[in-house]
Amino acid sequence: MGLASAQPPAVRITDDLRARLAKHNAGEVPHTSKFGPWRIRTYFAFDDAARAFAFERYLKSGSGRAFAKNHF
Repeated sequence: MGLASAQPPAVRITDDLRARLAKHNAGEVPHTSKFGPWRIRTYFAFDDAARAFAFERYLKSGSGRAFAKNHF
């Protein structure tokens, strides 16, 4: 999930995208509560958890951040 606000996009894995976004916007996540409101800019769905974690790891790497900046 890519969350957008005044801060750089966040890359996270979740089983329930709507619930996670609602928690962020309700201020229930201390780290992100001061940067809201949040909105979904981009998301990817995987049916294989291993691929989802590998893609998350890639997007958090230097080349993955460059890829995301150029394509999302």
